[in-house]
Amino acid sequence: MAKLPPPQTAEQILSNPDTRDVVAKEIAHGNSDLIKALKIAGIAGPYEVVDPWRLQDPEGVVRINAGGYSATPFGDNYPELTEFLVRYLREGNSMGLPQQSASKWRAELEYRLVSKLTSFAPSHADSKVFFSNSGAEAIESAIKFTLHFRPKASCIINFTRAYHGKTTGALNLTPNPEYQQQLQRPSFDVITLPFGDSERFSREVERLGPGRIAGVILEPVQGEAGVIVPPREFLAHIDKTCKQHGIVTIADEIQTGLGRSGYWFASIEWGKMDPDIITLAKPLGGGLTATGATIARQKIFKKMLGGLHAKHQSNTFGGNSLAMAIGLKSLDIIEQENLVERAQRLGKIGARRLEALATAWPGLIAETRTMGMLFAARFQPVTPTRNIVYGPKQINSEFTGLLALMMWHKAGVLGNFSLNAQRTIRLTPALTMPEDLFLEMFDRLEQAAAEHRTAWRMFLRTPRKTVLKLANFALFS
Repeated sequence: MAKLPPPQTAEQILSNPDTRDVVAKEIAHGNSDLIKALKIAGIAGPYEVVDPWRLQDPEGVVRINAGGYSATPFGDNYPELTEFLVRYLREGNSMGLPQQSASKWRAELEYRLVSKLTSFAPSHADSKVFFSNSGAEAIESAIKFTLHFRPKASCIINFTRAYHGKTTGALNLTPNPEYQQQLQRPSFDVITLPFGDSERFSREVERLGPGRIAGVILEPVQGEAGVIVPPREFLAHIDKTCKQHGIVTIADEIQTGLGRSGYWFASIEWGKMDPDIITLAKPLGGGLTATGATIARQKIFKKMLGGLHAKHQSNTFGGNSLAMAIGLKSLDIIEQENLVERAQRLGKIGARRLEALATAWPGLIAETRTMGMLFAARFQPVTPTRNIVYGPKQINSEFTGLLALMMWHKAGVLGNFSLNAQRTIRLTPALTMPEDLFLEMFDRLEQAAAEHRTAWRMFLRTPRKTVLKLANFALFS
């Protein structure tokens, strides 16, 4: 490995950053193989912020940012949020980590979240909130609340292609063998059922017996699976069945909640559920910090954290004043700028534009799926799987997805690889993106589709050197 230059101080990076060796340093000491793959594909960055919705790469090329995995609801460095943050840091006098005392920021965010939830689900008027540092941690809290509330039940039901995180408990609920092979054994019983199949769910509850089932967890719309939208009646059926038997319902709104889906809470407003526990994260941090929240009915919350058991779930940084302040300001921006309604309106425009691409070039795009400002395109395989002579079919699918991501990147749009779906690229643009830039994003995608026309041409237009490096990486790393 080539000798790297001396480390830079934080002040040096802020005032005069040297970005020439950023990728080399990441490869040397970070998640090396991930950065290597991104470097081969030409999408490793690092990127600089031009404005909240556009990024510039080291060569000076400016791209529209539709990445961020739903965690940047306003884009990067959104002025209203960053100006508030600077003011908070200069004028704020709160304890940073008020773990064993009341906090004005934490109290207000708890109150605001429950008040907003109650406006759609009045049964949550006295619900409580547990704060953590990420979506996966919010899921971990939900698991513990559920198992404590129904201690005689032995299993939790989840659904095919779900994605709930990669910490141990959350990973048990993410039915993807590629990720679950990390586990030596499950920490609780999990029953995985087909997503969207109401009849199968009812049969399984009857077969298992309701007393064995502690809870049911679902995403109202599966994000990492490629924006899978179930029949609307499916969510209501799950809710009704569980209420009949006292089974806890957990709505994972980490991607869909707080506006991204076009709803504050998609499970309630769109799916007609009244879930017992709701998990939130991504947009709650405003793109500036990591915040997770688990909202639970009081009787469920108290069962685990009541009385002397109040210390049975805690973390050092959950509920810290900075995260709470940003979360509160993020809610302000979503409300004041009508971003939930805006996501519905622009989402319908984007859905029509994306579907038009699939109609015009079916040899390139096999399917599109949308909900609010969650967009997904599933591409045709670069090589028909029946013709594959060497290498597993999964590599073909992963390769197709990467080439599609590269195609959109070259067209000037940054997208998201789908972590739990093959051949699928998603777009999660900022809810505040100006409408003309939003439309330009689809213009760029249309131009890219017109140039390639078929998935096979994505392969033909990729330099052979890049193809060979990617193949070598996939097969031999």
